[in-house]
Amino acid sequence: QVQLVESGGGLVQAGGSLRLSCAASGRTFSNYVMGWFRQAPGKGREFVAAINWSGSWAANADSVKGRFTISRDNAKNTVYLQMNSLKPEDTAVYYCAASSTARTIKIGDFSSWGQGTQVTVSS
Repeated sequence: QVQLVESGGGLVQAGGSLRLSCAASGRTFSNYVMGWFRQAPGKGREFVAAINWSGSWAANADSVKGRFTISRDNAKNTVYLQMNSLKPEDTAVYYCAASSTARTIKIGDFSSWGQGTQVTVSS
């Protein structure tokens, strides 16, 4: 498995931006599809974005298309989530995750998870 540590969360006003980072260690980072998920209070964990090892494939949830961008730097073993035009409904704990399944967005395919970072968007 790969170990994951998220950072970059915080409090931001609606319309603002944040960039989340996820640092990986352990097994070869570049072998994995990396994903971001989020969980709002009282709700289930939901898919946000994912990217394959080369960056040639990426997927985003409809709710964040045009606002969030996932990217990765394999040399730094880090994946990023740039979040722009944030809305109060984006408030959640954001989790980084890794999967050995190609081009997946299914939560059950992600076997390694970080501890999460809180993102709060005020109106």
